[in-house]
Amino acid sequence: MRFVTFQHNGSAVPGVISADKVVGLRGAGFPNLLSVIEGGFDARRRIDVWMAKPPADALVPLSQARLRSPLPRPPKIICVGLNYRDHAIESKMEIPKVPTIFSKYSTSVIGPGEPIVLPKLSAKPDYEAEFAFIIGKGGRHIERDRWKEHIFGYTNFNDVSARDYQMATTQWMMGKTFDTFAPMGPAIVTADEIADPHALDIQMIINGEVLQSSNTSNLIFRIPELIEYLSGVFTLEAGDVISTGTPSGVGFSKNPPRWLRAGDDVVVRIAGLGELRNPVVAE
Repeated sequence: MRFVTFQHNGSAVPGVISADKVVGLRGAGFPNLLSVIEGGFDARRRIDVWMAKPPADALVPLSQARLRSPLPRPPKIICVGLNYRDHAIESKMEIPKVPTIFSKYSTSVIGPGEPIVLPKLSAKPDYEAEFAFIIGKGGRHIERDRWKEHIFGYTNFNDVSARDYQMATTQWMMGKTFDTFAPMGPAIVTADEIADPHALDIQMIINGEVLQSSNTSNLIFRIPELIEYLSGVFTLEAGDVISTGTPSGVGFSKNPPRWLRAGDDVVVRIAGLGELRNPVVAE
């Protein structure tokens, strides 16, 4: 299934994309997509029944649905840095022996079509195409060979970064978590639809030009290792978003650097997950 959050009758509603329509789930008893994820197997069973014969007022043409971030306020947004070997090299940093972890606040989240706002405080706004996974069943001390039991689905993510703020200290977070710096979506594709999450082409396209192009097979730390590592430190919860890092080709590596500019059309494209498209505006 492809789960979304969309604007319907003045409020944000969870839904499922079905052919050329979106089927709203609020009438099935789900106030938001997080409640679907937390509901586990029972929620999926109820949704299957609902989808078999949805009422007419739950149907919206996909072309008319205003999609938002699938999870407007995730419990946690956990990001992995330097997780492609070629990106670590272009960043002039050592290949990490353990995952490099930072976070974004939920106020940075936006959905497809919403503008990335370039902050007036930064002169070096950058892009990062990333593949993210969403925790279904939470837990602590999860063994890596049980990772599939804990994945709800996958989505596109753009780790927008203000490089001047990021590199001002050894702590990256302030450069990563400006408002609008976490575009996500357009949908969460459930794990059963992706045969191998470690074999997906990933691209960043700006104004029609491919600036990043790689495959998730090139991840240094893959999902099993990340789940084991992270859950060894803190509890992973249903709805947590874990973004797995970006390949080479980011803006600061170009000569001259290619910073985001007002008027840019930014697209993260991942095989099987569709396209996350956002315009860029100045603050």
